[in-house]
Parts: sequence; structure tokens; C-alpha cells
Amino acid sequence: MEQWVENLFTKEVLEDAATRYGADATDAKKLGDFENYVYEVKRDGKPFILRLTHSSHRSKSEVEGELTWINFLNGHGINVSLVHKSVNGELVEELSVGDSYFYVCLFDKAPGTSVKMKDPHFGPELFEKWGTITAKMHLVTEDYEASGTERLSWEQDDLIELDKYIDPVKDQAIVEGNRNLVAEIQQLPQTKETFGLIHSDIHPGNFFYHDGDIHVFDFDDAMYFYFVSDIAIPVYYTTWWKYGEESLETRSAFGTEVLTHFLKGYMNVRAIPLEWIERLPLFLKMRDYTLYGVFHKKVDLANNERVNELVVGIRNRLIKDEPIVDLDYRAIWEQSLRPQLNK
Repeated sequence: MEQWVENLFTKEVLEDAATRYGADATDAKKLGDFENYVYEVKRDGKPFILRLTHSSHRSKSEVEGELTWINFLNGHGINVSLVHKSVNGELVEELSVGDSYFYVCLFDKAPGTSVKMKDPHFGPELFEKWGTITAKMHLVTEDYEASGTERLSWEQDDLIELDKYIDPVKDQAIVEGNRNLVAEIQQLPQTKETFGLIHSDIHPGNFFYHDGDIHVFDFDDAMYFYFVSDIAIPVYYTTWWKYGEESLETRSAFGTEVLTHFLKGYMNVRAIPLEWIERLPLFLKMRDYTLYGVFHKKVDLANNERVNELVVGIRNRLIKDEPIVDLDYRAIWEQSLRPQLNK
């Protein structure tokens, strides 16, 4: 979190936020503070997730748009955490702090636990279930119509122009490469089958595994973008976290395994043409550019050696024009499609 926002956040703000939802923050457990303040709190003895979003990060309407969509998905039987109304009957409570605001909401706590890279569950069965729930979200969202709330389109994201956060001279090649990639993606066709509201960040840190099912949370990055981006994200993060410092060959071998099983689960629910799977490299590279900007925006890299190492790795890939993975997308798509053809 930016230091100036950190200076606004106090114990009193947290207690006020919890009280508005009939919850108790006395023994609140902090879960995150990168882009939002996230705490586990108790209400009637049960755990809930309280989130505070500063107005510099999202508008109230954007937060309402996110929460309305989450409850839509929940209402269609998808494993996402229900959003509760405050004691005043509001999905979002607005807390004034100085000349700005914190927007507060309360979620059910997802059942289960996270799945680490070395966990025995981290394998083909999990990848398929990951694909299944992603496809279910996309399928029901094809006909979703937001009413009175908004989420931004990907082109409106503040990280679309990286020169606001990185050195435009030192990283001129990265700034130009990002602009060229954005222009290329802008030319892709938009239909209800290809483009809509997506989670945009379904990685292992944003879901729990419980009794053989995945439960997704943290929709803060939800935006209007191409559905295929939600397929790129699992491939990107699993490969980067597990083999990020290994060779392209090693990364690609693992990426092949992840995508093959993910698509088996996905295409068991929702069809996706080969031409879109072959466009995955565009969205994998977009994640490299986005993360490069995020880390420069959010982290004091001079005083965070580990994150700085990650940023250097991303920069090296971008400068060399080396993908996170280099896959045979046609072969993977055909192998993933085979079980559906045999039904």
C-alpha cells in the first residue's frame, strides 16, 4: 500500500468499518494490504472477510459493480463468496477520512485452504477443476447485464500506460513494447462469446480448495476484457511461481501440463475456438507488462530485494522478447478437446 494511504488507515477506521456490518474487529486478523486492507473479523462468533478499499484505488461505483457481479455469480451456483449488506442495507459503506474515502464491504469467508505449489493437490485434478469453475463464470456472464454500476474496461486501467510508473528513458523499449501489444489486442473482435466481465486474477492465492471444489475470491481486479485472459493467468502464475528462475524449456514443459488439464476442465463446460487459444501469448505477455508496472507503482524496490529480483526477471524477459512459456497451442487444444469429442 502507498505510504500516504497507510497514514490514513487507523485502528479507529477498522473498528468503524466492522461496526457498520455488525461485526467485531477486536481480534481482527490482517490478511492483506497490497491494494486493499483485508481482515478476518467475527460476527455472531463466525468468521467473515472485511475489506476496505481506498478511493485512490477504486471509485464507489466500481466497487459496487464488482460486488453486484459476485452476488450474481453466487446466485447462479458458482463457488464465490457472497457479499453481505451492512446494517444500513448497503453493499458498500463509505467512510470519510480526510479528503478521501475508504469503501467497505463484507464477504463470507470461503471454506477450505489455499493450495501451495508443493501440496499433493497441486496437479492435474486441480488444474481441471480450475478450468471448470472459470468456464462456468464465463458462461453465465455472457448474458450478464450490469445495472447502475460500473467496472472499467481493460483500456481504462491506469497501468495501461506504463510510463507513469517506470523510467520512460531507461525502459523505453518496454514502454513501446507495451503500447504495441495494447494496439494489437485492441484489434481483436469483441462479441459476447469472446469479451465480457472477468475475474482477471484467478491464481492460487485467490481461491481455496475444499472437498474437491475450488472457491474463488478477491475480485478486485475484475474488468471487461477478453475471456481468454482468464485462461492465460493460471498458466502464467503457476509457471512463474514454480519455475520462474528455470529455463524456457522447463517452464514450457510445465506450462503444457497446466494448460492441457485446465482446458480439459474448461471445454467440458464451455467451448473455445482454437484461434483464441493460439492468441494466449498476447495475454501472457500482457501480464508481464502489467506486473512490471504494478511492482513499480506499489513497491519500494530499492528496499525490497526479493521483489526487485522478480522485477529484474520480468524486465529481462521483456527486453529479450522471451515469453514466460513457448507452447504448441494447437496440440494442447486438440488433446484437451478429445474427451469432449468422445462423449
